[in-house]
This record gives sequence, C-alpha cells and structure tokens, in this order.
Amino acid sequence: MCKKLLVVILASMLGSAQAETLRFASQGDFLTFDVHSQNESLNSAATGYLYDSLFAYDKNWKVIPWLAESWKRNDDNTGWILNIRKGVKFHEGQTLTAKDVAFSLNRALEPSSQFKNNMLGIKSAKALDDYTVLVETVSASPVFFRQLIDVRIINYEWAKAHGALHPQNASAKEESFMARHANGTGPFRLESREVDVKTVFVENPNWWNKANKTGNVTRIEYTPISSNATRTAALLSGQVDLVIDPPTQDIARLERNSDITVRTGSENRVVLITLDQFTDKPLFVTVPGKDKVNPFKDKRVRQALYEAVDINAIQRAVMRGKSVPTGTIIAQSVNGWTPELAKRFPYDPEHAKKLLAEAGYPNGFSFTIDTPNNRWINDEAITKAIASMWAKIGLTVSVNAMPRSQFFPKILSLNSSAYLVAWGINTFDGLYGLQSLSQTFDAKTGTGLANLGRVSDARIDELIAKAEIEADEAKRTAYITEALKLEKENYYHIPLHEQSLTWAMRKNIDAQVTPNNRVDALSVVVHPAK
Repeated sequence: MCKKLLVVILASMLGSAQAETLRFASQGDFLTFDVHSQNESLNSAATGYLYDSLFAYDKNWKVIPWLAESWKRNDDNTGWILNIRKGVKFHEGQTLTAKDVAFSLNRALEPSSQFKNNMLGIKSAKALDDYTVLVETVSASPVFFRQLIDVRIINYEWAKAHGALHPQNASAKEESFMARHANGTGPFRLESREVDVKTVFVENPNWWNKANKTGNVTRIEYTPISSNATRTAALLSGQVDLVIDPPTQDIARLERNSDITVRTGSENRVVLITLDQFTDKPLFVTVPGKDKVNPFKDKRVRQALYEAVDINAIQRAVMRGKSVPTGTIIAQSVNGWTPELAKRFPYDPEHAKKLLAEAGYPNGFSFTIDTPNNRWINDEAITKAIASMWAKIGLTVSVNAMPRSQFFPKILSLNSSAYLVAWGINTFDGLYGLQSLSQTFDAKTGTGLANLGRVSDARIDELIAKAEIEADEAKRTAYITEALKLEKENYYHIPLHEQSLTWAMRKNIDAQVTPNNRVDALSVVVHPAK
C-alpha cells in the first residue's frame, strides 16, 4: 500500500509539472519578426519569446543582467563597457559574440529602425574582443539599461546570409526574410507562422537561462481573433486558454462563469489622439473657403477638441469602467507622473465652440481620424464616440478604421491628419515618452520618432536635453515633470485615459497580468484540465 501510495503521489507531482501548451489570443496579429522594425508592444512581446536582450526586468521591474553579465563606464567616461555572457547559442547553433551585440545595437540605430527612440543617447557600439562591447553614449544616463531591454540581439552572419543586415522598412511596407523567420537565443523557437491565422512557438531546449523559468509552458499557440464575440466564444469553448483583451461588455459574464478566471491590472499605457501640427494643408482636413490652412496648428483648436471630449461618458459607456481618465501622456506607474498632471481640464463643449470661433472656424471644418480596429481595447468604439462629441461643436469628422497591419504603416508614413494611438513606456520613465512623442523630430538622431504630428517646442527640447544628462534623480524628474506640464498646457496631444487591463483565462491557467500587457510565458503555469 505504501509503495502504491508513493507512486500515486509521484505521478501527481510529475503531472502538475509536465510540459504544457499555452493557447492565447487577442484582437490582432504580430506585425513582424524583424526585431528592429516595428516598436509596438504586442510585437515586442513576440520577439521576446525568440530573442534575448542585454538587460531584462525582474518580477519587481528592476533591471537585471541578461546577455550582458556585467558592465562599467569606460576610462574616459564616454560610454559603457559590457561583458557579454559566454556559451550562449542561437537557435541555429551559432555562438553569441560581441560582434553580434555591436551589430544589433548599430542596426537599431539605422534610419529604417523604429527602435531609434530606444537608442537615444547612444552613439554607436563596437566589439573590443569576442566578449566585450563598448557602447558609446552622450552621458551616463540612468535609463541606459532600461532603454535596451526591448532591443533584441540577432546573429550577424545569419542576417547577412538572408539579406537582413538592415531593418525592414515598415513605413515603406517592405517585406523581408526576417519578417517571417527567426534565429534568436531566446527561450522559444519559431515553429510556424501563418499571418492573421496562427503563430506557434516551441521551447528552445538549449536556452542558456532555464533556471529563470518558473512555469511549465513548452509550446505557445497564438491566434489573432478580431471579432469580439468570436474571441469570447473561443475562450468559453476551450479553443483558447487565455484572452488578454476580452471585450469589456463580456467581462461581467466571464466573471460569473465557474470555468473562467478574470484578473485585472493597470497598464503603463495612455490612449491619446495625435494631430498633424506641421503641414500647411493637411491631407485629410477640409476647411470651407480656405484652401491652405491647418486648424490643428492653432492651440485654441486643439483646446476645443480636448474640451469637447466627455471622458467620463467614454469611461462609463464605452470602457464599462475599465479605464482611468488622465490629462497627461504618461501613466501613473511611470517616473515623472504627478496627480496634478493627471487631472484633466474641464469638459466644456460651449467654451469649445467659442474657441473655434475665435480661431476663425465659427462654422467648423471637416477631417478624417484614423484608428485601428484590432489593437487597443475598444479602439474603434472610442474613436467613433469622440467623433460624435466633436460633431456637437460643429465639426464633421469621419472615422477611418482599419486592421493594425494597415494602420501602423499608414501613420508611420505620415499619411494621416489625426489618429488614435495608445503609447506605453517600456522604460517606466517619462523621458522616453517625451523623447518619443514630444521632442522635435530629427531623423538623424531618432528623437521624436513617434512624434508623427511633428510637435516642436524649444523649451520642451531644452528640458529633455537637461534630463538626458542629469545624474541627480530629483533634478532629472523635475525636468521631466516640467516638460510634461508644457505638453499638457499646449494640448500638443489629447490624452484620454490609462488603459486598464483585464485578462480572462481558463481555470487551469495561472497567468499574472503585467503592466506592459505582455504574457510572460516563462512564468505561466498550465495545470492539467479537470
């Protein structure tokens, strides 16, 4: 009896730790597997399964060594010397060296890379020997390590062999071998890729850091499901195990279902509206009687658009309470945020009408606003609600909704006059948000890379420059907060709300909601289904 009981116990223990498949879904598909092409959160989550970076976050969002084992400032204080981990292999068997690291960092600095804003303050990288890299920087900025967490390391020889020495140009809708193939050093390998259908990742048995894995997932099947009803049905039927963006209207029903676990959290992402503030005649704006004018250049017009948005109505009717209204472009988990910045200016449609009249548009004007329909929670519904609110102050607004695969190339090519976007701060530091969204655009340096409305404010640029080199944390944060105040007071963007996160999963899935809304497959536990 004792032996039989022991066998049963051991079998139970082994069963709970057995290799398992995680099937998860959300609205849209990954954009590309070129790690330096499109800087977008869901896409970065996918490349993170396949590739490693020099640094990573621990469970408390503190920076820890990853492919870089140790580091120090160089003797003349012009850069960082990184010691690269030895014995790391790429999926196809190549050994990781300093040459691969230097190549990857320099590739991320190229014009077609959308990760140039992660590389701000970094001038170049070069291999000093097989396992030592010098990264030249403009300062000893404390966010250097956080900037590189999403910058993946690829193999030079593999990239060269497949014509991928330069990042895929997303703005030009370029195709490349690397967009659909992968060869990383990460915990999973790419088994198959069917665009807009399914992507399968399988465990890398030779991963160098298996001790870091606390979950039991050895296979990931990701399915994009654009239809809200179909996504919910797939979860309820057991077709998928986890949905990271369940429709807000279904959450209450899912919470009542005994087969489903619903978990919530706060994302470090703000949903906002960007306006073209640089062209003389925006592509999709029509002002009766005026052939060459850009209303969005006028602060009064931007203020009117802001004041006409009833954010509480959006929170209540569109988001079903699953949002946090805000008046700033960064979330409360990000350094530089203050309650004063987050407090919204009043909703006042009557004053908005007066502002339009003062600006020379008493009869309004018309324009088109672009939005994805399968990227952020209720993205299309939010945009349509705002368009109807703007109609009440005399504006005629058309909503142009499209899949995320079409949306991102459109806005990146500046083929938009107004659009909805949600911006997350992967460094958890406000400087990154300012550098990306508010700093004057410079194609050579990568500043203002996501500043597609081409905001340009000399004082904001000055404050950013100070924050970039300031080592004193209190002074540095003060510069960031002041810049965010100017961004807010000039209505350079129209912030709406922080996106609250809700994940819905089968009862046998143990997955924790993360502030960056990425499924950490290394920590997910799949228990045997009952």
